Amino acid sequence: MPSLSDLKLHSSGKVREIYEWDGDLLMVASDRISVYDVVMPTPIPDKGKVLTGMSVFWFGLTEDIVPNHFISEDVPEEVSGRAMRVRRLEMYPVECVVRGYLSGSGWKEYREGGAVCGIELPPGLVESDKLPEPIFTPATKAALGDHDENIDFERAAEIVGDRGLMEELRRVSIEVYRRGAEHAAERGIILADTKFEFGRADGEPIVLADEVLTPDSSRFWPADRYEPGRTPPSFDKQFVRDWASARGWDKTPPAPELPPDVVEQTREKYVEAYERITEKRLD
Repeated sequence: MPSLSDLKLHSSGKVREIYEWDGDLLMVASDRISVYDVVMPTPIPDKGKVLTGMSVFWFGLTEDIVPNHFISEDVPEEVSGRAMRVRRLEMYPVECVVRGYLSGSGWKEYREGGAVCGIELPPGLVESDKLPEPIFTPATKAALGDHDENIDFERAAEIVGDRGLMEELRRVSIEVYRRGAEHAAERGIILADTKFEFGRADGEPIVLADEVLTPDSSRFWPADRYEPGRTPPSFDKQFVRDWASARGWDKTPPAPELPPDVVEQTREKYVEAYERITEKRLD
């Protein structure tokens, strides 16, 4: 087993590093947290373990729907628990977003024009309303530090260059979302929306990649505190966003240090999401 220093760094993002490993990749989730696309200076303990553990869980639960890039959790000791060995893929240049509830940028779009990413929705919906059916609302993949941009299906098909492939990405995305939402609902959690990334490998045109159905890529709400017309509390970084906004931070670097109580409460939300979804204790 190599050590991390033996491997070549492939890329580094806001919250993870990717290394090259004998033709495969090692994806390492850090404890860093980003808010409004800015990395906060204070880490959230165990966040990397939560993102990796939940992704591995969901890869197993959805592999009958779509193949994925996961190979093994047998990784260098210094990143054990927060890293996974994965296949190299040629990634598609769109984010595959599925929304089952009206929140976030979707709610903003709906208020402005009654539609989300070109999809007309019924009139009179309120914030956090459950949609009649989950909708597929793709987005561009922004460069580091920029914001993803919501686009309609036709624009996504142009970017990918294959309308039939984009239709299949939509079908698979909605099916994986439904599987995740059903599983979460049985454990008292609403999966409001999520984003997926896909790539291709030899002989496999659609392979699920990156992280899947985690608090960083999804909006999880406690079902017992859900109420249409308001923003429910969530198992994610919203607690940090609210704290940062309340103290007047302008959402540009440098970000403020997080106080210990905000760090601990954020950690608790991530860990609770992991333990309720996987029905395992976080090691």
